[in-house]
Amino acid sequence: MAPPRDAHKPGKSVSSRVFALLNSFSPERPALRLVELTAITGLPVSTVHRIAAELVELGALKKERDGVYRIGLRMWELGALCPQPRTLRDVSLPFIHDLYEATEENIHLAVLDGDEVLYVERVWGRRSVDVVSRVGGRSPLHATGVGKILLAHASREFQETVLAATLKRYTPHTIVMPGLLMRSLQEIRATGIARCAEELSLGTVSVAAPVHGPDGRVVAALSVVSHTVTHTRSLAAVEPALRLAAKSISRELAKGYAADSAGTVTTIRSAAR
Repeated sequence: MAPPRDAHKPGKSVSSRVFALLNSFSPERPALRLVELTAITGLPVSTVHRIAAELVELGALKKERDGVYRIGLRMWELGALCPQPRTLRDVSLPFIHDLYEATEENIHLAVLDGDEVLYVERVWGRRSVDVVSRVGGRSPLHATGVGKILLAHASREFQETVLAATLKRYTPHTIVMPGLLMRSLQEIRATGIARCAEELSLGTVSVAAPVHGPDGRVVAALSVVSHTVTHTRSLAAVEPALRLAAKSISRELAKGYAADSAGTVTTIRSAAR
């Protein structure tokens, strides 16, 4: 998915120009030449060349022998320090692996970031269906199981904002009519389960459940993504296992973690220390 709108427009500060250059990279554009960075950022070529050279020295970018730039390992190291997905992943991983062992399908853990789904963990195997998602990747809210869970439990104001936008139709099965989608969200809140059949890509179906923070708010969504052809016979077995995993993660979060006012999950330091 493309970076957020206006992500490449540089501001006046040095830091805004640096981020404009870094934001030029995306899953669709993991490797870029100097001329491409210049075109995307709109910065002068001399400025792009100078910033890129400094970022290479710092390890934030890597320059290949053919002149192509890629994101460097230092950026990965810094990204791994982000507390929300790291803490949530640490708590969730044992249950995610248990869910995978029970289903042998793709397991996704995702959070809401802006108006998109952000995947913070994914576990899969050789028998799992191929999916377009990846850790650190993004997907639309209205066309994924995890997205519908997060949207269903968001504020009514946020829901109306999302539904008021032009919703992209990814397949013939994507629900893009606001009224129909809102009724679907109401059903999801009532049942605690979101089902999404071939709305993002043909041949796949997802079943998702909410993960709650200590205060009861939904802080993440957990899903199982499988082949459409195996969905009907496996649904009865998948949903109970999915609900159990999501509730187990929620229970563990309640023991030692809390959600702050922004909905992020952060570690609570023991008062006895």
